[in-house]
Amino acid sequence: MSTHILIVEDEDALTLLLRYNLEAEGFTVDAVARGDEAELRLRESVPDLVLLDWMLPGLSGIELCRRIRARRETERLPVIMLTARGEEGDRVRGLATGADDYVVKPFSVPELLARVRSLLRRTKPAHVAELLIAGDIELDRASHRVRREGQELHLGPTEFKLLEYLMRSPGRVFSREQLLDGVWGHDVYIDERTVDVHVGRLRKALNRPSQTDPIRTVRGSGYSFDETFSDAR
Repeated sequence: MSTHILIVEDEDALTLLLRYNLEAEGFTVDAVARGDEAELRLRESVPDLVLLDWMLPGLSGIELCRRIRARRETERLPVIMLTARGEEGDRVRGLATGADDYVVKPFSVPELLARVRSLLRRTKPAHVAELLIAGDIELDRASHRVRREGQELHLGPTEFKLLEYLMRSPGRVFSREQLLDGVWGHDVYIDERTVDVHVGRLRKALNRPSQTDPIRTVRGSGYSFDETFSDAR
């Protein structure tokens, strides 16, 4: 089952950015813009982690965090607080209220994702798999190794990141632009044809003549990791 993250944030653009990147990581994401609405949502169902803005309409993030810790059902719920308040006293107050981590705006999205994974690894280790397995392919995030039929494959760092990115969301079709953003990052300015080059290198490293190609080309759209490949053993 996918890990469920609740975003409580009233900046629409930031919510959209967070949702896009978290879903690309394979998380299931819900979002609300008000603190009181988030409290009601948490009484209906408890997610695996909350990204909580400090300043919210209806109910402040600080007060919502206090109420989360006061309820038995949510007292251990992982909470990362997002705020523009970067003073030491504010950070201490946020952590003292019960937040597990504290991120000051503006922040690096890759750093936030790393903090999310780190917190989930500590609190819900079963939700952050170090080993991705599909069919006869195994990708070990911790050791940065890939094996097919038990034999180690030699992938370059970019090909490894590309395969990991695709394997996290089997069946999802990613455009070249999305792959550039997800694998190379928003701040790297390279041609979209670079994606085709690295997909070609990845296929060459993965596939022998008798083996099924797990990378699916979707004409006019991009690439995906074949969602049926996990059944190809």
